[in-house]
Amino acid sequence: MPSTAASRPGGALTTRVDRRPQLARRLLLALALILPLSMLLALGSGAVTLAPGEAWAALLGQADAQANLIVQQLRLPRVLLAAITGATLAVSGAAMQGLFRNPLADPSLIGVTAGASLGASLLIVLGGGLLPGLPGLTLISLAAFAGGALAVLVVYRLASSETGTSVATMLLAGIAITSLAGAAGSLLEFLADNEHLRRISLWKMGGLDGATFSRLGVAAVVGGALLIALPRYATVLNTLLLGESEARHLGIDVERRQRGIILWVAVGVGTSVAMVGTIAFVGLVVPHLVRLLIGPDHRVLLPASALAGAILLVLADSLARVVLAPTELPVGIITAMVGVPFFISLLRQRRHFGMTP
Repeated sequence: MPSTAASRPGGALTTRVDRRPQLARRLLLALALILPLSMLLALGSGAVTLAPGEAWAALLGQADAQANLIVQQLRLPRVLLAAITGATLAVSGAAMQGLFRNPLADPSLIGVTAGASLGASLLIVLGGGLLPGLPGLTLISLAAFAGGALAVLVVYRLASSETGTSVATMLLAGIAITSLAGAAGSLLEFLADNEHLRRISLWKMGGLDGATFSRLGVAAVVGGALLIALPRYATVLNTLLLGESEARHLGIDVERRQRGIILWVAVGVGTSVAMVGTIAFVGLVVPHLVRLLIGPDHRVLLPASALAGAILLVLADSLARVVLAPTELPVGIITAMVGVPFFISLLRQRRHFGMTP
């Protein structure tokens, strides 16, 4: 017989199930309101502090010449790039967690982050300048994207066979390629001189100080396409939570859908790393926290993760600009310092309540 809590209209289980869609809508609305406020706050943060009203006036070109220049030419592309990058990393992490059916997964599991870092390190050691014909892009950015794409291609090839693509094999292959790329990167650091070593270190820490409107344009095109494409896989990701066999029985072409998700994540994360370097924990902590709040339904999990990731990176970059002003910290340090303790507390709570990842 059904349990009393499940059968009674006022039972605890029914109440919890009924409230989750309401909580999801409220969370989406709250995040949609917080994002522009956090971006306005970020426009006023830095070595020259501006009140929100002053930042808004400068954004409209109604402040003094110095404030207009700071906000419109320096901070606006940086804030927008932070929002797009944060949304891209978070929604990619949510997709990877759904694909691998593991809430502790993140985009780096398919090797894209390690491959991009290796590509960038290689060009830094060899020496890379501006890429002719593509303003704002550098050979280092192109090498980072190529390295990430190559790593994902190798991982996918290793996981593919005549019978299909194994997610478990892909996970193991991703770990192996990540370790190999890390070892190759360490060898390059050992051979690099002091100047190149510092540039590699700063790249791996991640930073938005090089934000320009041309870089923003590239990130906006790729990130916008990703944010449109991945939510279309929400129903597929929900079905894959039941298992690949169940998804096939329901008529889903699992291999083709997996390829599509992996391709979009590789392009999005590879572009993000190429634009701003390596930024840790956004793709892991944000979707994990959102899932704990509203559940695993990817129809709301993906957009909520995108909004939360944008907010997190915008605020983290603001903190990076003011904590040691006028010196700027790499934003990757801030996300790691915030993400690691927060993630450890999540793990401790799961253990306390007897939950498994």
